[in-house]
Amino acid sequence: MRLTIKERQKATKITAARYQKASKKKKGTILEEFAALTGYDRCYAAYLLRGHGKKVRINRRTVAVGDIGKRRKRQRQRTYGDDVLRSLKQIWMIMDCICGKRLQPLMKELLRILLKHKEIRVLRETKKKLLRISASTIDRLLRQERKKYELKGRSLTKPGTLLKHQIPIRTFSEWDEQRPGFVEIDLVGHEGGNQRGDFIQTLNVTDVCTGWTEMQAVKNKAQIWVFEALKDIRKRLPFDLLGIDSDNGSEFINDHLVRFCREEQITFTRSRSYRKNDNCFVEQKNYTIVRRYVGYSRYDTEIAQKLLNELYGHLRLYVNFFQPVMKLIQKTRIGSRVRKKYDVPQTPYQRVLVSPHVTENKKETLRQQYAHLNPAMLRRQIAKLQNKLF
Repeated sequence: MRLTIKERQKATKITAARYQKASKKKKGTILEEFAALTGYDRCYAAYLLRGHGKKVRINRRTVAVGDIGKRRKRQRQRTYGDDVLRSLKQIWMIMDCICGKRLQPLMKELLRILLKHKEIRVLRETKKKLLRISASTIDRLLRQERKKYELKGRSLTKPGTLLKHQIPIRTFSEWDEQRPGFVEIDLVGHEGGNQRGDFIQTLNVTDVCTGWTEMQAVKNKAQIWVFEALKDIRKRLPFDLLGIDSDNGSEFINDHLVRFCREEQITFTRSRSYRKNDNCFVEQKNYTIVRRYVGYSRYDTEIAQKLLNELYGHLRLYVNFFQPVMKLIQKTRIGSRVRKKYDVPQTPYQRVLVSPHVTENKKETLRQQYAHLNPAMLRRQIAKLQNKLF
């Protein structure tokens, strides 16, 4: 049976006193017994017994007592100083305070863009350090800056049952999730805790393959406005719309949308009732994009709707071109623990560019658009519109 660390330390203290007073012959016997008891190597055991408890006079008033069990804290010069932290905070704020795992893979490209638009100034040595910094170090350096607020909302989905039997429940075998164009859609209500009367809704459309997200504010949940917004969003997508998956709300389960999908040869499926995880991709974006930037206030005027759509015009560029997305590629259960493996973080724009299913003309249009974008400028425009809205 192996001794614990505390038991070894106690044995060292007792044995050292005997060892230092013993003769040379007895020292060998004590050393063998001590090594067998603690499991230490003979050489290390002798080092402990020789030095432990020895007194060394520093001066007339000071005597140092040796304790081999104590370790002096290693003093090491900081690799990433205040200059790195200052620049890292700037970049982190521009990128909306994302985690290190998402920020680190994009660091090289971000530095190039921000330096090009003269948004930050960094010394050559600082730039080198930022380029080689790891994701865990980013999180460690920014730990004190990361204490943010968290809010929760409520579901406003009311079931539409008239056409449910005509719309199949989505199964993963029917969808090609490795191809852009299969999207999940949902409405986010801006009722501010008061559900009386009409209030603005945000139609959120998220592509499963690339994470590309489009938003548009509509005046209420009426089928006509939701349907018009969906057609507008379809024109903005950088790929063909191939499939739509919605919840069971009446704003989606209606004759307008069913007929439109049949005519345009778009696969239309729905989630199971009361299963939010069936629409996990768009549900995630409901918080990380819509709620995070717009909040939980009540918006019910034409001015608010106009401001929301203006904000979404900048937000779609900021999120799709500059916010990396991590996709789950493997999940393994070992007893009660679940291990998840993610791919390398990439922005939706980068995922669209590497897809063989998107035409070269559309990719070139995106490249030209990306070349003129400045994430810091987009962030300022978003903040300005948020202040007007609030």
